[in-house]
Amino acid sequence: MARNSLSPQISTSIIEFVKSNGMRKGEHLPLQMLADTFRVSRAPIMSALRKLEERGIVRAEPNRGYFLGMDGNEIEVVKAEGDERPDGDEAVYFKIAEDRLSGVLPERVSENELMRIYDLPRTKLLKVLHRIADEGWIERLPGNGWSFRQTLTSRQSYEAGYVFRAVIEQQAMLLPTFEPDEEGFRKARETQTALRDGGYETWSRAEIFKANNDFHEMLVACSKNEFFLDSLKRINRLRRLVEYHITIDRSRLPRQTAEHLHILDLLESDRRTDAAAFLYTHIMGAGRIKAPKV
Repeated sequence: MARNSLSPQISTSIIEFVKSNGMRKGEHLPLQMLADTFRVSRAPIMSALRKLEERGIVRAEPNRGYFLGMDGNEIEVVKAEGDERPDGDEAVYFKIAEDRLSGVLPERVSENELMRIYDLPRTKLLKVLHRIADEGWIERLPGNGWSFRQTLTSRQSYEAGYVFRAVIEQQAMLLPTFEPDEEGFRKARETQTALRDGGYETWSRAEIFKANNDFHEMLVACSKNEFFLDSLKRINRLRRLVEYHITIDRSRLPRQTAEHLHILDLLESDRRTDAAAFLYTHIMGAGRIKAPKV
């Protein structure tokens, strides 16, 4: 294998993703979801999954894809022979988030401390920190210090995020520029129906979160207003970090998907005002249920 191949580092990143999300044996590893998560094409993801299959970490099922062959906490990270330490930006990103959420990292920390904790050179650490800063949950202090914002750990800020989402998603739907996306509606209906009809019991947390995000971002995209959509995407990135840390209550998912399908029904019946009002109530209700006890 060429030394510049992405496969070894992607394999390691997939393992770290699985471990940090507490995934269990038998959970699905969707190809496109992993490609989106690590911001690469599907080809290196497929190559990495084949390597993981050789190690017994995942198994391939014809016409279904790849599934975990063991619990995440049983997987050992093995460095590929002759390969340099993988970049692993995504794994470091999630590890920092997990450590902050669990209280391992204090509110203020220096670059030197982070370099020591995560065994990273400054250039790679700064790449991750700047991404986190862009997403709004850390800010740079004078010198080499960084301060985590309460966005991740404050129940109040988490609930405020849901209020923000409810307002902008409802208003995006009421904009005169809002135009239903027939293909987007069709795909969303297929996904939500599959989730309702059994998927809620077997899909991974990452798959469920992505299905939910895609639904809401598709609706806001119909407004044709990039500022609304950019705002939603930014807050969803923050929300992902917290919600991956929360134990998922699968029993509520059939109701959630039923509400998503009802919103589509209202829009397709040209009842946009009713759909917007229902969407607001739906998001606010979800926020009350899912707010972390922090």
